[in-house]
Parts: sequence; structure tokens; C-alpha cells
Amino acid sequence: MLRALTPDSGRILFAGQDVAGLKGPALRDYRARAQFIFQDPLSSLNPRMTVLETLREPMIIHGFGGREAQTERARELMRLVGLDPAHLMRYPLSFSGGQRQRIVIARALALRPELLICDEPVSALDLSIQAQILSLLKDLRTRLGLSYLFISHDLAVVQAIADHILVMCRGRLVETASATSLFNRPVHPYTKALLAAAPKPDIGALLDFQQLDEERLKEPQFWPMPFTLTAGESGRMEEIAPDHRVRVGRVFA
Repeated sequence: MLRALTPDSGRILFAGQDVAGLKGPALRDYRARAQFIFQDPLSSLNPRMTVLETLREPMIIHGFGGREAQTERARELMRLVGLDPAHLMRYPLSFSGGQRQRIVIARALALRPELLICDEPVSALDLSIQAQILSLLKDLRTRLGLSYLFISHDLAVVQAIADHILVMCRGRLVETASATSLFNRPVHPYTKALLAAAPKPDIGALLDFQQLDEERLKEPQFWPMPFTLTAGESGRMEEIAPDHRVRVGRVFA
């Protein structure tokens, strides 16, 4: 999606443009508009670079102002993610895991992007810190008018932050709906199995860890009709309600 790799086929549409076909200045411009938050904040930061150098790096690459403007922008970014600008000359190892992820978020915001691709951005953090980072991301989305593509295996995290959810299995979308519809009215058997295995804040709600294995719901050929997909069959996405689509192998009845 960020064109670190060139796709073999298909289209990636962003603001009406096919990202898969962008080249030269157009691709460079797109890369400033779409940024990435990595899963592990420690390994995604250079331990030999200060926070100031880390935040200035994308601005230097994209020609965003001079040194003074870049430094002032770095101070602004630190305040934006809840860190003290006085710590700009520190190195990543002097920060906690949650603070490092705030630095990663600040770096992703340096060029004033429109889209942030968040790859499991809280999975490496303690639960209490996860909540703080999710709260920060939701606040930034509102304040800056950002869009997120949030990738996660944690359904509780997905429910906390997503407006619209796309469920994938075996590299294909199997169901897509608003968060409310998906959690309240799941249709695809794989989606139902995922939700059944998710922990709930209720001591009386038993977890169904066996569904995915016993019913082999990760295998499309074992999905019940009309969801069954035979080898080599991709099926199609069928709209079953407004803004709610599910993958079927045959006409949905």
C-alpha cells in the first residue's frame, strides 16, 4: 500500500489515484500523504539517532523547511503526542515502550499525512499502555482529520477504534461492515468463530476456543453453504444489508 513493494496485479486507490501505478514525483508526494506506524517501537527507531534527528529525518528527505523550521515542528510533534520537547536530545533507549511508540507516532505525523497505516501498533505494549496509545490515536484522528487503516488480531482493540471493519481469511476479505453491524450481527462463519473465541468482560461468558479448529473454519472448502469455496474459487462479495458485505461461493439466499 505504501509502494515499498510493487504489486503484481490489482489496484490500490487513494483519493482517486491508483497508487500501484504512481511513479517519480507523484509517488514521492503520495508517500508524504500516507505514513506508517510499526508494531515494535524499539526496533523501528534507530538507537543511534536522538529523538530530534528521528523526527527531522522525514522532513529532510521530503524537503520540509530548513533546520529551524524542522526543529520547531519536532517540538510541536512532541507536545502533540504528550511528550516533553525538552527530551528531544535523548535517545530511544531512555524512553519506556509507550513513550517510544508515541515517538513513532510523532515521526509518522511529521509530514502532516492524511492516512496512517497502523500495523498492530499496541500489541507490543502492556494493557494499560495500550489504552493510553489507543486514546491518543483517537484524539489525533479527531484533531487532525486523519484516516487510519488499523491492522490487528485483537478484536477488543478493533472494536475500540474502528468505524468500519474488514475481516480477512486466507488473504481474502470474507466480511466487511460497520463495527456495530459486525459485532452485533456477524454473518460469515469465520467472523462468527473469531467473535466466539474473543475474551469478554464477563466471568460467565465461556470462551469457545475450539470452533476454529474443530469446524476447520480457516479452510474455505469447509465453510457451510453458501460460503463454501472450492480450490481455486475466489467467490464474490455479496451485499446483504446496506454497507454490509460477505463473501459467498454461490448466490446468497
